[in-house]
Parts: sequence; structure tokens; C-alpha cells
Amino acid sequence: MSLVSIGDVLVDKEVLKAFFLCDLHECRGKCCVEGELGAPLSDTEADQLLQLPEKLLRMLPEKNMKYLRRHGPVELYQGRQYSRTIDNRECVFTCVRDGITFCVIEIAFREGILGFDKPLSCRLFPIRVRKKFGLDYLVYEQHSMCRSARKAGGGCKVQLIDYVHLALESLYGVDWIVSLKAFVDSSPPRHG
Repeated sequence: MSLVSIGDVLVDKEVLKAFFLCDLHECRGKCCVEGELGAPLSDTEADQLLQLPEKLLRMLPEKNMKYLRRHGPVELYQGRQYSRTIDNRECVFTCVRDGITFCVIEIAFREGILGFDKPLSCRLFPIRVRKKFGLDYLVYEQHSMCRSARKAGGGCKVQLIDYVHLALESLYGVDWIVSLKAFVDSSPPRHG
């Protein structure tokens, strides 16, 4: 089988074998632009996006701010909530600096304007949380836009699970991370 169980979480073995290190100078932040839907949101995250301070909204490009005011920050698709996208393309919470797309929510969090970071699904990317047998099932989505991140991760020997360590910890806790790392460390060596 191509998955393992760490506590009550199923993990695809590709998640455990992968190397990954985001290289914004190469990908230019395409993960915030490509795709038809925005970031999958929890109910709490959707509620937070509905109450953003004016100071954050002023950080957005004019086009994004107008779109957000007209359509709102959250869209529904097949009963799930997602961050709003502009014309089914870039996330409404993006801005471009020096040709690189950034998340305004993340910038505002780092600058102390917001008390919460960008959605967990963004922080976990390229890992996605699905359901299998009623349990969370972590899968690794390998996108062509992340080719440089796979190359950089392999070159620097940064495991994908280490790259998204903080997001995994906020989702499952420290003990789960310890169990995950123990499993990976006891497994045969990987080749990047």
C-alpha cells in the first residue's frame, strides 16, 4: 500500500519521500495565481476573512480591493468554502512586488496587522488534506509550477515534511510531528 498511518492520520508515502523548498524567484508565486479555486477554508478561516480590517484591505491593489468589496472574500463550491478568486484565476488577496506574487494576509500577519496567518491550506501547500476511510489523508500534489521547489529541496536536502513542519504542527500537534519524524527517520533512505 502507498500510505502509512501516523496516529489517526493517513499519509501518502510520496509526502514522506519528497524534497521541497519554495523558490519564489523561480516560480514567481504561481500557486496564488494558477487554478480555478482559491484556498480551501475552514469555517473559522472563512469567518476571519469576513472581518478583515480596513488597513489590510488598503494593502491590496485597487483592482483586488474593488473585486473584494463587490463579491466578498469567500466563495462556495460544492458545499465547501474557498478564498475568493478574481475571474477564477488569482486569489483576491494577492499583490505583486518586483514581479513576484505575494499573499497580503501573510504580509499583514508578519507585520502585526492581523492576528492570524494565511489559510492553513496555503501553508500546507503542496500537501493537501483529503479524506479516506473517514480519516484525514495527506497527499502530495506535484505541480509543474513547483518544479524549481523540488529541485531546490533536493539540492538542499530539505524534506517536504520539514518545509511544512509548522503548518502540520498547527494542524495535528507536536506529538504527531514527533511520531511522523520518528517514522521517517526509521525508514530506508530516500533519493532526491
